[in-house]
Amino acid sequence: MRGKFVVLEGPDGSGKTTQAKELAARLRNCGKDVVCVREPGGTILAEKIRALILDSRDDAPNARAETLLFLAARAQVAAGVIAPAIEAGKWVVCDRFTYSTVAYQGYGRGFSPSVMRDLNRFALPEGLEPDAVAFIDVPLETTFARLAARRGTAADNIEKAGGDFHRRVREGFILQAKTTPNATLIDGTGTVEATSEAIWNFIKPLI
Repeated sequence: MRGKFVVLEGPDGSGKTTQAKELAARLRNCGKDVVCVREPGGTILAEKIRALILDSRDDAPNARAETLLFLAARAQVAAGVIAPAIEAGKWVVCDRFTYSTVAYQGYGRGFSPSVMRDLNRFALPEGLEPDAVAFIDVPLETTFARLAARRGTAADNIEKAGGDFHRRVREGFILQAKTTPNATLIDGTGTVEATSEAIWNFIKPLI
């Protein structure tokens, strides 16, 4: 039996990583075999690409290179981890997916969102689509407050892009939440428990 593919999306500081762990734990308590994936990352090569993308030194990738690196990492983890796990009957919980490229590189960096969608399709195995997408939304003030609270080192290339960039990114996520099949928009400004419960109520009909 085919497994399920669940994606958590949202701007920086929205709590996706925490919520991915919470959701995976709930699914395991229901007896599901769960694979957790973060993007970019999830394979040896994809983790190396992640380091290149987030590098804040002088030789950091420009916007076009950044886009192509994200796509390369996605192609690697999608074919090597996500698709095989789903075929094996496992549940995959993914922290970011194609919607982040549309939001960050499309709306944020100013590239065509439709071109970003086309590039995403090229990067993925044919037919790989999430069964559910939870977009966690937080206002810009929350994004910057949470980034400042968790940052022990210098900001990475995405974090330091500026307020207008992050505003456009948030708008891109909201627009996608309204137009993506099997998706919902979750208020991420409450407690971890409240957000987790809202995501669980959205996901559990798939079980």
